Amino acid sequence: MTSVANALASMTRRLPRPLDSLGSFKLKVSLIVGLVLAAASITFWFGAGWQFRYALLAALFISLVATQVVAHGMTSPLREMTVAAGAMARGDYSRRVRATSRDEIGQLATAFNTMSTDLEAAEKYRRELIGNVSHELKTPIAALRAVLENLVDGVSEPDPATLSVALRQTEKLGDLVTELLDLSRLEAGVLTLHEELFGVYDFLSDTTKGQPRVHIDVVPPTLSIVADKARLTQVVNNLVDNAVRHASSGADVALSVRQVGGNLLFDVVDDGPGIAPEERSRVFDRFTRGGSTDGGTGLGLTIARWATELHGGTIEVLDRSPGCHIRVSIPCN
Repeated sequence: MTSVANALASMTRRLPRPLDSLGSFKLKVSLIVGLVLAAASITFWFGAGWQFRYALLAALFISLVATQVVAHGMTSPLREMTVAAGAMARGDYSRRVRATSRDEIGQLATAFNTMSTDLEAAEKYRRELIGNVSHELKTPIAALRAVLENLVDGVSEPDPATLSVALRQTEKLGDLVTELLDLSRLEAGVLTLHEELFGVYDFLSDTTKGQPRVHIDVVPPTLSIVADKARLTQVVNNLVDNAVRHASSGADVALSVRQVGGNLLFDVVDDGPGIAPEERSRVFDRFTRGGSTDGGTGLGLTIARWATELHGGTIEVLDRSPGCHIRVSIPCN
């Protein structure tokens, strides 16, 4: 019975809707009322010689048939939305409503479909986030637990080397939690920019002070920018850390800045394996590592993208072989 009902519903959805081109529900109702009166009048006209009860029954029948044909689709989006809302309550966000009408109900159906799409995307993100965060937390927690168990069981001594391993795993956990908090604040839009004027070269030197393999080139050296220093620090740190991890042993990472037109271009270049062309469009998505297995969380480039977009800029992966070239463009204020 369910399959028959679904087949009938599918056939009904494909039937033409004569009044969809009208932009007002009130106008549609007025036309239907006029059609009913006209159908009834014509029936009585041709059935003038019939007995009154037969003429009345014929007028009612023809009016109902005409109303069903013309008014088909006026309220069917409401019925479809009721069914779809019930499916949403059960966790199914895939249902959509046929939104071909131009009146208020058609606009409601369009808004309902947009809401369904957004809810489906949010539910997909929630499930992926839970799975990805669980996966990311599992590795450092397991490593930290192994170190602590060895210390408790007397297998290892609490020497600096063993404690250093535990510290590194703890730092990984802290970095992941910090990145998740930053990402949640960025996506929620609660972060505001605190812009200030500062010199680009001095800023990059301070930001990359702990990275001896980074070669900085700013043209001209006196170049300055008006930006949020904390957010721009996130961009530079994430891009440089990513480049240093992927660069070959002992190789430098090039960090250059120059002004082109009304934008400052920040280029980070390394000689590592690079990012495959088919992965470049999604490398800035959450937890995407571009095929890397170096232990990164997959959130750094996402945070870099969001912080760049807060400044009205863009971030992209440029062609380079071998290696990787990421460019950040920020408007000059």
